[in-house]
Amino acid sequence: MTTWVPVPADSPFGIETLPYGVVEWPGHLRPRVAVPIGDAVLDLAGALERINGELAFLVRGPSLDHLLREGPEAWAALRATVVHLLTDDRHREAVEPALLARDQVRPLLPFTVADYVDFYSSEQHATNLGRILRPGQPALPPNWRHLPIGYHGRSGTVAVSGTDVVRPRGQRKPPDADGPSYGPSVRLDIEAEVGFVVGAPSTLGIPVPATDWRQHVFGVLLVNDWSARDVQAWEYQPLGPFLGKSFLTSVSPWVVPLAALEDAFVEPPAQDPRPLDYLLPAGPGLALDLEVRLNGHVVSRPRAAGLYWTAAQQLAHLTANGACVRTGDLFASGTVSGDAPDERGSLIELSWNGAEPLTLPGGETRTFLQDGDTVTISATAPGPGGSRIGFGEVTGTVVPA
Repeated sequence: MTTWVPVPADSPFGIETLPYGVVEWPGHLRPRVAVPIGDAVLDLAGALERINGELAFLVRGPSLDHLLREGPEAWAALRATVVHLLTDDRHREAVEPALLARDQVRPLLPFTVADYVDFYSSEQHATNLGRILRPGQPALPPNWRHLPIGYHGRSGTVAVSGTDVVRPRGQRKPPDADGPSYGPSVRLDIEAEVGFVVGAPSTLGIPVPATDWRQHVFGVLLVNDWSARDVQAWEYQPLGPFLGKSFLTSVSPWVVPLAALEDAFVEPPAQDPRPLDYLLPAGPGLALDLEVRLNGHVVSRPRAAGLYWTAAQQLAHLTANGACVRTGDLFASGTVSGDAPDERGSLIELSWNGAEPLTLPGGETRTFLQDGDTVTISATAPGPGGSRIGFGEVTGTVVPA
């Protein structure tokens, strides 16, 4: 499949990807729904209004909310039309005026985040944290292989890539201190994650079967769930993360639809013991290769294909008690980590809780983030015909409390 739009060979946004986002567009007061293609972005409503008014109505902005709500049939029809517009040269004259260089628009948060749930789906990450925080005890809690553990986060502090990370303040108590103190976190961390965006809502009181996850999940984006480890360590027992997580969660600006990821679905790891019936079938894993850069230097390359719990199981567990999902719900995988040291998706693992500092070019070292540090997470996945599906980047720079 080829497009008449010039696409550089190394572009993360080829014709096989076609993710959706929302941008500030010069000359328009309202944000526009846009699709990146090569180094350009397509004003989707601007193009469709000349071709298909019904589909244009789905994407007139100022967010993806209307499109998300319409469900799989509308998603499929829109994608097929966009592909046709960008591959059939007969539409070039009508569509070309709706293209603009990507560096001339500013991405915004693409949808209204209704709820945010973060899981703990990487066995390697959970095992590493168990060994670090509970030495001499079993690394995994007894329930870990029986259910996807998660916490309900704060939707109001989910922000688009590029938003500054204001160093959070909170209570923290070092092990050798007599009591807690309040002040800026000194153990600010990252968590490289994969996020799933809910489109079609479910009904309150009726669980979503694992088999139905694609009826509700629209697409995938990248997540950095920034974490204040010192605040988290003091507060999290017995109820779990709270202020150590709620200050900011960053997401990439482009949502890659599930339809672009058919070649990236893989068999997930074997699960032992066998999960309870409501968590089966497990559904596919996602062969997503992430890259984490700290001040431009690659520090980790986690692989999401190894996640123990799948998106289908996360959604089934999230709704197992009758809770419903709403349009714009975001649920994330939790930190993606692998077996190798350079596949760890958080600094607490990469520096082994500060005992093994990272050395950056120029001789600087890091255990946790310093003011001025910039973290960027990017990812690609297999696409059709040997192509790569790009997810763009999620980035953030730490500024003082």
